[in-house]
Amino acid sequence: MTALARLWRIPVGRAALIVVAVVALTALVSLVWTPFDTRRADAYAAWAPPGWPHLLGTDGTGRDVLSLLMAGSRITVTVAVGAGLVATVIGVLLAALGALTARPVREAVAVFVDILIAFPVLLIAMMIAAVWGGSLWVVIWSVGVGYGVNIARVARVELRRVNRADFVMAARASGLSRSQILTHHLLPNAAPVFIVQLSWSMAAAVLAEAGLSYLGFGAPVTQPSWGLLLSDVQNYLTLHPTSVLWPGIAITLTVLALNLLGDALREATDPTLSGGRRAQAHTPEVIA
Repeated sequence: MTALARLWRIPVGRAALIVVAVVALTALVSLVWTPFDTRRADAYAAWAPPGWPHLLGTDGTGRDVLSLLMAGSRITVTVAVGAGLVATVIGVLLAALGALTARPVREAVAVFVDILIAFPVLLIAMMIAAVWGGSLWVVIWSVGVGYGVNIARVARVELRRVNRADFVMAARASGLSRSQILTHHLLPNAAPVFIVQLSWSMAAAVLAEAGLSYLGFGAPVTQPSWGLLLSDVQNYLTLHPTSVLWPGIAITLTVLALNLLGDALREATDPTLSGGRRAQAHTPEVIA
């Protein structure tokens, strides 16, 4: 049974996968269609309650909330995927340097990772945005670097554990180079750890982007995002307390789904949790 099939059999993983798929599909659909033009403001329709034709109501400028949420999902997906990939690449590189190089290099990498972990990701992103200006690229790279060191700390331990396995020692004795051992033996066997950490990093990226956009350091005001929607209505909470409901639900469900997906992936790929025999079956293939 494949990891995806085991993931689908886990109720929490199945629900999380459906939510993530709905968000991704919404982002794709919004590229070509939204119920209303998100750039069109209608002062006469401001703060309209949910109903037809505005199914989720309108904001203070008369823009359709459902259309804004659909358009904002594009930024959410872009930041989640971009920051997750950046974090994974940085995490893999730092983990490889921290687990497979000479002792002085390993110690230097460990100190470097510990120093970066000491600084909050949002603080680093705000400092970078203050210098370079708020943009999606700033959010993606700052969040990706920030969470990449967290991935490195976890993955370094996993790579060192796999590096001491018998089949890796046999591969090393057969004359394979260090890079061949890394790409053909260590990374494939440590891949479940990276996949789980990728899901968690994507969840953290969604939350970080919403927080940065809310504070004015994230997406430009010309691009709808869920964090900007929260920022736009903060001055009207006393008069329209439900205005934060829909973007808040969208952020909460997406972050929760990605976190639960990471937990389900860990269960689906870990033979000690899922009862599978992935590691035992995979070892002879690696040796061969």
